[in-house]
Amino acid sequence: MFQPETADFRAPLLGRAEAPHLHVMSFNLRNAGEGLPDPWPRRKAANAALLRTEAPTVLGTQEGLYQQLREVATALPEGYEWIGTGREGGSRGEFMAVYFDATRLEPREFDHFWLSDTPAVVGSASWGNSVVRMATWVRFRDLATGAEFVVLNTHLDHAVEKAQRMGAELVARRLAEFDADLPVIVTGDFNVAAEASEPYDALVGGAGLLDTWTAAAERRTPAYATFHGYQPPVIGGDRIDWILVRPGVRVTAAAVNTFTLDGHWASDHWPVHALVELSGRD
Repeated sequence: MFQPETADFRAPLLGRAEAPHLHVMSFNLRNAGEGLPDPWPRRKAANAALLRTEAPTVLGTQEGLYQQLREVATALPEGYEWIGTGREGGSRGEFMAVYFDATRLEPREFDHFWLSDTPAVVGSASWGNSVVRMATWVRFRDLATGAEFVVLNTHLDHAVEKAQRMGAELVARRLAEFDADLPVIVTGDFNVAAEASEPYDALVGGAGLLDTWTAAAERRTPAYATFHGYQPPVIGGDRIDWILVRPGVRVTAAAVNTFTLDGHWASDHWPVHALVELSGRD
């Protein structure tokens, strides 16, 4: 079995960002359900080391369960908070949590919606998918600059193409409801390849968002496939985890993080990062 080298977590790919930059991170945590071949207790030390190393300004996570998310909150540096709800409601099911550095960002409003024909109905699904899917969004004010922006975090279906397409189209419609001059950042596990899928076309082509990986002035890593399944990193494979932004958000750097700790992975996905600078409403 492949044994990755221990990463030096004193050398972050992006690390804590200074204003006016924001370090955005998207990470499918791999849920902490019982009976999995990769139990959370075996992975959480690597997860904690990764998060303390990178200290993102804002972090969108997918698949996290409530108790797992509480442990992630403890692992982050002091001063972080989070917003989310379970996809079956309350603390039940997986969350699309949004963590943030509360010394830098102030949440002004937030909401959740379900990827279905009845997005206000908790736990709803409409398009043939057996797994409930949802999104969480938060409108922030940057305490350092006064700028406001929205972060939306989601996880598209893993199996049903119609659900993937319709989910992406719903996200695009919801983003269009925000003022056109308000910067928007989208984090998520989209379960389909960037640049070669209908959901990507809906969000990047139809909604006009920018893929931070392709828009970045600097890429600090190769273009690794973001789902690794506990195998060696693959250059040029599918990027199914993305960070997207509205035009006008400047993308300084992007990275896919192949961090491991003492031969242990933090998840079955590599997290993705973007260093961005907002423009638009102040």
